[in-house]
Amino acid sequence: MSAGRFRVLVVTASRHGATAEIGAALARTLGNCDAGRAVDLAAVAVPVEQRPDPAPFDAVVVGSAVYAGRWLDGARQYVAMHAGVLRTRPTWLFSSGPIGEPPFPPDVPHDVAPLMGLTGARGHALFPGRLDEERLSFGERSVVTAMRAPLGDFRDWAAVRSWGEELARSLAADSSGVPAQT
Repeated sequence: MSAGRFRVLVVTASRHGATAEIGAALARTLGNCDAGRAVDLAAVAVPVEQRPDPAPFDAVVVGSAVYAGRWLDGARQYVAMHAGVLRTRPTWLFSSGPIGEPPFPPDVPHDVAPLMGLTGARGHALFPGRLDEERLSFGERSVVTAMRAPLGDFRDWAAVRSWGEELARSLAADSSGVPAQT
C-alpha cells in the first residue's frame, strides 16, 4: 500500500455507458463511505479504452458490460495484459448486464471464472444493467426485438453502493490488520 492516500482504480468496459456509470458510482462510494474515509481512500473510474496503468494503485476493480454471456473484448484484454500486476494487489471484478424483473440472464458470465483465476480476484459482483433502445445500433435493436428483451434501466444502485462499502471495509481491514466485518 502506498504512503498517504489509499488509491483504488476502477476500470470499466462499457458499450453504451451503463457500466461506466456503475463504475463511477463505485468509485464515489469507495471514497465517501465511512470505511473509505477512515483510510483516506481515493478512487478513480477510468474507461478501459484509456488503458490505465494499474501499477500506481493500491487496489483495482475491473468491470465489464456483458453481451452474449461474455465480457467485452477490451475488458478481457485489459485483465490479460495486466494480470501480473493485478495478482499483486487486492482486485475485484464486476459484470453488468442482466435485465428485466427478475434479471435475465441470472448466470455469471462464462469468462469470469478464468479471469478471477488469472487475477487472483477476491470476488465478483453481478449487477443488473440497462437496455435503452435509443442508445442501440440498428443491429442491436433488431436482436432486442427478436429476443423480446425488456427495455429499461434495471440497475440496482443500492446493491452497487453496498458492494462498494464492502470493498472499502475490506481495504480498511487490510490497512489496519483487523478482519473486515461483513
